[in-house]
Amino acid sequence: MMGLSQQQLARMIGVTYQQAHKYERGLNRISAGRLFEIAQVLGVGVSWFFEGLSAESEQNEVSPRQRMCLELARNFAMIDNEKHQEALSQMARALAAQSQAAQASLASESDAGDAH
Repeated sequence: MMGLSQQQLARMIGVTYQQAHKYERGLNRISAGRLFEIAQVLGVGVSWFFEGLSAESEQNEVSPRQRMCLELARNFAMIDNEKHQEALSQMARALAAQSQAAQASLASESDAGDAH
């Protein structure tokens, strides 16, 4: 699904490969919480799993950003070294914090300019 193997998806949602296989085959039911978690990992809304059940629904295409996020998650899951995973995770947090700080700075500058 979306370029992920069952093993990769299972690892990302914290279940065994066998459990992911049972979910996919419909042998085990998926709780609402687990379905939400799977949707989060895949970068889609929960409604994505129900598309096509009615005649009116249209399939959503995966955006380039969603595809990039899925590729990033797939590659991250393939890193065997936990220290490398942690380093990559810390780098992502630092970059996100830097982006948020820059956006906050721009917003406060804009607000200050509006006050004059």
